[in-house]
Amino acid sequence: MQTLTSAQRDTVYLQEAIRAGIHKPLLAALYEVHQQPSLQDGETGLGVAPANRIALEEISTFEGQVRLAANTVRSFTESLITQNWKDADLWHGEQGRYSDAFLQRLAGGFVAAPTDAAAAQLELCDFNELHRVYLRFATADWQEIGKLQSQSFVDDALRSLTRQLLNQYLGLDSQQAGLLEAVRLWQGFDDRNDAIAYLAKELALPLDSALLFFLRQALASYAAYPHQREALLQWVRLWHQFDSRETTIVHLQQRQFPFDAILDTALMTFVQRLPHLFQGNGQHRNALVEGFRHWQQLDSRPAALVALGVNPDLFAGVVLTPAEMAQATNQTDRALIEFIRQIPAIYTGSSLQRESLLYLGQLWYGTTSQPATIQALLGDLKRAETARRDSIDAIPKPVPAPLPDPPTHWTPNTLYPHATILPNGSFTWAEATSGGLYLPPNQAAVDVIVHMAERLQHLRDRIGRPLSILRWYCPVEADTVSTQFPNHHHALGDAVLFYCDGLTGRQLYWFLHPWWDGGLGHHTRYPYLCYVDGRSDRVRWLQR
Repeated sequence: MQTLTSAQRDTVYLQEAIRAGIHKPLLAALYEVHQQPSLQDGETGLGVAPANRIALEEISTFEGQVRLAANTVRSFTESLITQNWKDADLWHGEQGRYSDAFLQRLAGGFVAAPTDAAAAQLELCDFNELHRVYLRFATADWQEIGKLQSQSFVDDALRSLTRQLLNQYLGLDSQQAGLLEAVRLWQGFDDRNDAIAYLAKELALPLDSALLFFLRQALASYAAYPHQREALLQWVRLWHQFDSRETTIVHLQQRQFPFDAILDTALMTFVQRLPHLFQGNGQHRNALVEGFRHWQQLDSRPAALVALGVNPDLFAGVVLTPAEMAQATNQTDRALIEFIRQIPAIYTGSSLQRESLLYLGQLWYGTTSQPATIQALLGDLKRAETARRDSIDAIPKPVPAPLPDPPTHWTPNTLYPHATILPNGSFTWAEATSGGLYLPPNQAAVDVIVHMAERLQHLRDRIGRPLSILRWYCPVEADTVSTQFPNHHHALGDAVLFYCDGLTGRQLYWFLHPWWDGGLGHHTRYPYLCYVDGRSDRVRWLQR
């Protein structure tokens, strides 16, 4: 029976640590230190044995062991709190981990109280080994983002920030999810629905009001116990949509919690809906023209209209006919809508762009101040989060921008992913460069890719079926397939690894074998893949 990979185990540790409000590295350490009991799924356990109402079958798999280990560590922590252990007794604030005293007691084993139906028994282990392994895993969690010199700032930063967040609450999905997670962890529930039911029973208030009331009370009694700290960390993580607990702590230290992220989301939601909301009236047109003028930093409205393609005679005192005026208006509207459609693709979040869109929004909504405009934008965002896809509040499907005309000769500076390499060809630069991940560094590589596209087009036309490209150009340092597909020329740009729906690699190989001039091969371990390259000699290989 196959065991789990380390990444699969780590995913289970993370899931259960977040659910129970404990420090994930401790679960990994318990697994490595105990390595027992042997389990039905071929794994070994975390030293969890049945106790109280926990039956043997509940801990006979790896996931069951991790879940019950997390519950038991949470129960163990709560038992120490009832014995008047303080935060500093349980947690090493500077290093951001459980204290040595906590680990010493845990290494001596623990049996949950008979009244605790969710926890079990944790067998004893060697303290020194547990301490060493736990610190190793705790340190590893910081490797990718850099270990902090000290985490002593975390509690004060959490207190300060979460109070601010309560005052900024707008009921957005990410905000509500953060508050609900905090309540769930604080109260020790397994599911957010349990937290909702608890709030409804205890407070008898609408959900948003109940969340705010509960968490204001919780912050007033915050004692920095581990589960309370994890509750606030997960609140902040979900509110700001950070990818991990560690990233959240780094942002706490740097105090980088800009409101711009939510505002930009609201602005882009607004912008994407504008082409469908535009009614061609004076207020809407004026808002779009002024937004365009600010975006382009033009001095006057006439200059903006001329930039949009309006006949400058309109501003030179020349009397236009009604037909000419209607044509100028229609031309302006088309240019404005085209400008608006481009914004999601070109928006970088610069101050100039953000202020331009806020000004556009203020004129569109008819609000009298920027704060009122922001409130209107956020209101639209909240409605868009739950709107049916055919509703006027929903974000419409994006419309692709028209592709520019291809250059007469491709260079490293003129490539764009969606363009076909050959005029009216089948293969794009996105396929040749893994979606733009690996761009050719010089003209020589570009020319090789173009030449290979010509040969590949001939191959595709003879097969009469589309090819799905897995690998084309790839620099040597990024190549991970050379050991499986030898004689590759991916770093030159004239090797292609592909498959063709409905055909096996062997079928492709024998079809191409008589006439393909260059390298050709396939690998029996990967039965649907085929490899070709553009070398001058015929080379054939079949790897088993």
